[in-house]
Amino acid sequence: MHPKAQFLSQGLQNTIVVFGSARAPAPEDIEQIKAANPNDPRLKLTSYYEQTVELTNRLTQWSLGLDAEEQPFVVCTGAGPGVMMAANRGAHEAGGKNAGLAISLPNESVFNPYVTPELYFEFHYFFTRKFWFAYLAKALIIMPGGFGTLDELFEVLTLIQTKKIERSLPIVLFGKEFWNKMINFETLVEFGTISPEDLNLFHLSDQVEDAFQFITSNLKVER
Repeated sequence: MHPKAQFLSQGLQNTIVVFGSARAPAPEDIEQIKAANPNDPRLKLTSYYEQTVELTNRLTQWSLGLDAEEQPFVVCTGAGPGVMMAANRGAHEAGGKNAGLAISLPNESVFNPYVTPELYFEFHYFFTRKFWFAYLAKALIIMPGGFGTLDELFEVLTLIQTKKIERSLPIVLFGKEFWNKMINFETLVEFGTISPEDLNLFHLSDQVEDAFQFITSNLKVER
């Protein structure tokens, strides 16, 4: 079945997409990681896992509370571990549906247990999967992550900058310390490689409440 037909059959039309590191440890795994290596760099991601759970829980509760027959906005991830699992977990614990768009990998299962089973979809090609992430997204939350997260972020920013995505698409980069160390966006403006107004394509945030308010105030709710 064509992916669009599958999505429509499950009522999946509007998503809040969460990207982030697959390496962020769940709270229940922290002690084991510390025992193996107290200086494991993954421990720096612990707070982001917990904040992702809290944020997607609140967004799902908000979505469920809207005056609509179906859940208007569904949290969607890559269905994997780490931040992806945290996002699905928050939505699941709020009692809402949540989606996972997985990529098929040799000898590897990436389906985390919090994805709503009927909203789990697996893709063979990365480009097809990325298309459906962007096509369905009404908001994006980008937590700290590696090459895959950066690839997903910059592809969406490029699509918006070049007007291939013309709808309003609120984007939160969560974790100011990480993002300010990772990318000096002001340098891109200084060297003229992006325009000053391009900095308005995203919102830097450190607080769940701030991210929640930014996203919900910028989402158009159709009744």
